[in-house]
Amino acid sequence: MRKILLLEDDTNLNETVTEFLEENGYEVVAVYDGYEAQEKLYETKFDLLLLDINVPGLDGLELLRQSRQEGIVAPAIFITSMDSVDDLERGFESGCDDYIRKPFALKELLIRVETLLKRSFFHEEKEMIAITENIDYDIKTGELVIDGKSVTLGNKESRLMKLFMKHKGEVISHERIYRHLWDYEEEPSDSALRTYIKNLRKIIGKESIVSIKKQGYKFVAQK
Repeated sequence: MRKILLLEDDTNLNETVTEFLEENGYEVVAVYDGYEAQEKLYETKFDLLLLDINVPGLDGLELLRQSRQEGIVAPAIFITSMDSVDDLERGFESGCDDYIRKPFALKELLIRVETLLKRSFFHEEKEMIAITENIDYDIKTGELVIDGKSVTLGNKESRLMKLFMKHKGEVISHERIYRHLWDYEEEPSDSALRTYIKNLRKIIGKESIVSIKKQGYKFVAQK
C-alpha cells in the first residue's frame, strides 16, 4: 500500500482528504503543523508528500526545501491558495512536483496523486532500465531481471538498488544511504551496508557499484 504524508492545518479538509485517500487504497499519515511533518519524514518513508504551504511552525515550502537537502526524494504536491507566478516559482524551486489550488475537487486530487506516483521514478515512462546486456531493473516491482528471469532482492538491497537507479552516476554519501536504508528506530551499520553492497555486486557485477573513498558509492551502468 502506497503511503502518503498529508500536511494540512484545516481540520475539516485534513479529515476529508484523509478519508477520501484511504477509501481509494492509500495509507495516510495526517499531520497539522510543519514540525510534526518534519518528524514524520525522518521516522517514516513515504511514497508521496501532500503539503499545505501556510501551516503553523515550519511552512510547507521550507519543509520541502530542507527535506530535499536531506535526500528525501518522494514526489510532492503543494496544496495552496496562492496563485501568483512568483509563489508558484518558489514552490517549484523548493522541490515540488505539482500543485493544486484550493478549493479543489477530491477527484482532481486523486488524479494528480496517481499520475505523479506513476511517473515518480525520475519521470521516465519506460518500466525497465538496462543495467548490463542481460540485466534490467523493473521500476514497478523493484526486481532485477536477469536473462528474462526475476530476482527478488532483500528489503535493504531493494531500497539500495532503487536509490542507485534514481541517482545513476552520482556519488551518494554514506549518510544519505543510511537515511534511505534504515528506518528511524534502526541503528545504521557500516558493516551491514558493505554486506548489502557486496550482495548487489554479486548479482549485477562488481564494476557497477564504485566505492569512492571517504565519500560514498556511485552506480555506473554497464550498458
